[in-house]
Amino acid sequence: MSVNLQNTIRAVVLLLPLSLAACGGGPSGNVSFVESASGVQPFPTAYRTDLLAFMRTYLNDPVGVRGAMLTEPVQRSVGGNMRYVACVRYSAKDFNNRYTPVQERGVAFVDGRLERVVDNSAELCAGANYQPFPEMEKMTR
Repeated sequence: MSVNLQNTIRAVVLLLPLSLAACGGGPSGNVSFVESASGVQPFPTAYRTDLLAFMRTYLNDPVGVRGAMLTEPVQRSVGGNMRYVACVRYSAKDFNNRYTPVQERGVAFVDGRLERVVDNSAELCAGANYQPFPEMEKMTR
């Protein structure tokens, strides 16, 4: 067998599982994948639940949040790596029990889980399509 034919067979054997795996995560599957510079990243299907759990600890007073809005996660570059990013807007109480001005935060996800909150998110959230996020306004301690 020639060297070129052997290399071709190796390439097919190595790439076939990847191409078949790409077929399994479409709209009908529970998880969809996208290629990124850091590898394949799953869509964060529990992003709303993860974000609420995090915000309960992130905010001084999670009770009575006003004007909560959220975007569906989209692919963005964060620190040179492709990540799913959701953007959230809200007004929460400060240490003096007064409402702060509306704040906007980017939330980066890795492997389908919340990785970090990006405070300076103007570029990440530019042109974001916000939807009401009533679950955040109903948070308790």
